[in-house]
Amino acid sequence: MNTTIKKIALYAGAVIIVTITVYKLWLTAEEKPIHIETTAVKVGTISNIITATGTVEPITQVEVGTQVSGVIDHIYVDYNATVKAGQLIAELDKTALKATAAEAVAALNTAVNEQDYQQKSFDRIDKLHNTKVVSDSDYEEALYKLNNAKGIVDQKRSDLSRAKTNLSYANIYSPIDGVVISRSVDVGQTVAASYSTPTLFTIAQDLKQMQVEADVDEADIGQVKTGQRVVFTVDAYPDDEFSGTITQVRLEPVETSNVITYTVIIKADNQEGKLMPGLTANISIYTLELKDVLTLETKAISFQPDPQVLKAYQQQHPEQVSQPVAVLTRQVYMAGNVSTHAQTGQTKHVWVKQGTDIQERTIQTGTTDGVLVQVLQGLKEGDEVVYSMNVVSEKTTTSESTSAGSPFMPKPPGRTKK
Repeated sequence: MNTTIKKIALYAGAVIIVTITVYKLWLTAEEKPIHIETTAVKVGTISNIITATGTVEPITQVEVGTQVSGVIDHIYVDYNATVKAGQLIAELDKTALKATAAEAVAALNTAVNEQDYQQKSFDRIDKLHNTKVVSDSDYEEALYKLNNAKGIVDQKRSDLSRAKTNLSYANIYSPIDGVVISRSVDVGQTVAASYSTPTLFTIAQDLKQMQVEADVDEADIGQVKTGQRVVFTVDAYPDDEFSGTITQVRLEPVETSNVITYTVIIKADNQEGKLMPGLTANISIYTLELKDVLTLETKAISFQPDPQVLKAYQQQHPEQVSQPVAVLTRQVYMAGNVSTHAQTGQTKHVWVKQGTDIQERTIQTGTTDGVLVQVLQGLKEGDEVVYSMNVVSEKTTTSESTSAGSPFMPKPPGRTKK
């Protein structure tokens, strides 16, 4: 019996101690000011950006070469020269080519004379053959020589055409309107076109429009689409920002040191002429861009007030309490349970401050960039949303905090230990 009484007395004493401790904590909280931090709902832009590097290049670039070998005799353009399509820009020495053409003309004339002779001979034999004066074998031999002569004429005519074509190749013309950005030869230099066409000039078409060939990492390429906005800078003009638009996402992978990238083509305006071929570009691609939408900082979405701190705050401001404290405290626990589930959906719970009153509100959210979240319903521009509620300590700025943070981080104690 005595043991039972002792146990009851012990339990009663423990309950009394806990009650007194909680009361003192609440009393202390009620006596200390509570600091609240809010963030305003604003109209802004939500964007996601991926970065890459690339090279500025002309949209159209043509390498001009020669199809015949020879010595450069004249050069009519230099670096940065503006040229028109069909303009003569260089000449090869034509001495050997003209000689070859003359030989072809002479050979053709000889073949034509031979053909005329064989034609006349055949005509005579043909008449005699019709009168049975010459044999069939003589007739066939005359016909054979005539056909050979005709074949030789065709061959020599083809040789002459080739010689004239090669002679025309000695004149180098610009294939497009553009600017000479590279000249690889000088007067007197010999160029050989035996196995491949040597490059004499590189001409870029319309440098007022340029393109950037960006190398985008394989982890980011899935977000890149044609038509997306791009901004970039170049080291030559670090204070200037250039803009462009994605026109092509190439499917060919490029492997460099076991790293896979994909080439993305960006068209950029260059009316000022600052962008030059070969410049390295530091690129930002806007994979998401929502302008003029209601936004809220994400830290306000994850905030949940501590029930005791909220209750103390409501007791300090009884004139603003629109709901009983017990109801508000219960809603805090409910909101905590709902918000954990709502992380995968669009329904969120926030705490809006109006004057000294704090009210829970359910809102609908849309896209987020990690810093801001789009507000679709439940808030208006200018609303103040709580993201931190702290009990102010005597020695420190805060001794009790319920600011937004990871639910897995340990909470600080209710009072600062002295």
